[in-house]
Amino acid sequence: MAFELPTLNYSNNALAAKGMCQETMELHHGKHHQAYITALNGFVAADASLAGKSLDEIVTTAAPGPVFNNAGQHWNHIVFWNSMSPTGGSIPGKLEAKIIEDLGSVAAFKDAFKAAGVSQFGSGWAWLVLGSDGKLKVTKTANGSNPLAEGQGKALLGCDVWEHAYYLDFRNVRPNYLQNWVDNLANYEYAEAQL
Repeated sequence: MAFELPTLNYSNNALAAKGMCQETMELHHGKHHQAYITALNGFVAADASLAGKSLDEIVTTAAPGPVFNNAGQHWNHIVFWNSMSPTGGSIPGKLEAKIIEDLGSVAAFKDAFKAAGVSQFGSGWAWLVLGSDGKLKVTKTANGSNPLAEGQGKALLGCDVWEHAYYLDFRNVRPNYLQNWVDNLANYEYAEAQL
């Protein structure tokens, strides 16, 4: 069974009022994400040892290289699309209480998340994860890696900090993109549901 591009839970223009324009969505979802899936399906078709494996299995077992890169990026983007919402930005009570308990305050969480994304040199991701110890943590990964591959915990939110995720809307000002993302785009209801 081939991997497929997931259908978005919102239209391509639904995030425009929140700072992510329709063109960004069309290029990012329809072109970039699709390219990772197409490449991954090609690798799976050419390598019998990958046949029948789930995406999680490929991400956790593939050696560094093209198979891992494309599987990781497919996995990451599935989380990314779910991590945003046209009604994003509002943190529900259960998640807010957990953030305050584990990270000190909502402001401290947002500062740590922005810092993770800004300090990721080159391409990568910022994450809110639930660690194996039951505590929330803010992490980052380079390129196509992710919390699943690195054993960081369960991803609750993932923010793409590759330039194609924000360049049309924020040019090269990654801090502004991340500020807008945590304040307006982040789907905290999705994150809470993952707890």
